[in-house]
Amino acid sequence: MRSNMELYERDFYAWTQTTADLIRAGKWYDLDREALAEEVESLGRSEHRELEHRLDGLLMHLLKWRYQPSGRHTGHSWRSTIREHRRQLTRILRDSPSLRPRVATVLTASYANARSDASDETGLPLATFPEACPWTVEQILDEDFWPEGGSTP
Repeated sequence: MRSNMELYERDFYAWTQTTADLIRAGKWYDLDREALAEEVESLGRSEHRELEHRLDGLLMHLLKWRYQPSGRHTGHSWRSTIREHRRQLTRILRDSPSLRPRVATVLTASYANARSDASDETGLPLATFPEACPWTVEQILDEDFWPEGGSTP
C-alpha cells in the first residue's frame, strides 16, 4: 500500500477514503497528519465561505426588494430567494453555532458586495444604496422582516 502522504498528492478522493478507513481502524501512525489537519481546517473555511455567500445573496435581494419595489410584483423569485437564503443561513448557524458571532463581521464585507451586485442587477446607481448596511443582523435573519417595515408579503 502506498503511503497516505503519497496518496494525498496523487488522488485526493482515494486519500479521503483511505484516511477514513485508517481513522476507523485506529491506525494513527499511518495517517498523513499534516494533510488531515489542512483538510479539517479547509472544512471550516468552507462553512465560513458559505456563510459569506448566503449573506451576499440575501443582502442583495433585500436591497433590490427595498430600492426597486416594482420588481416585487413581477414574480415570486425575490421573495423565494430571500426565504431560501434565510433558511440556509439558519441551517449554517444551527450546525455551526460558533459562526454566529462572526455574522456581524462578515456582514460588512458582504454588504459591500451586495450593494455593488444590486446596482448591477437593478441598473440603479450605486449611490441609491446606503454605504453602510441599514439593517441589523437580527432583522436580516428574521423571516418576518421585509424592508420598508412591511409584513410578510
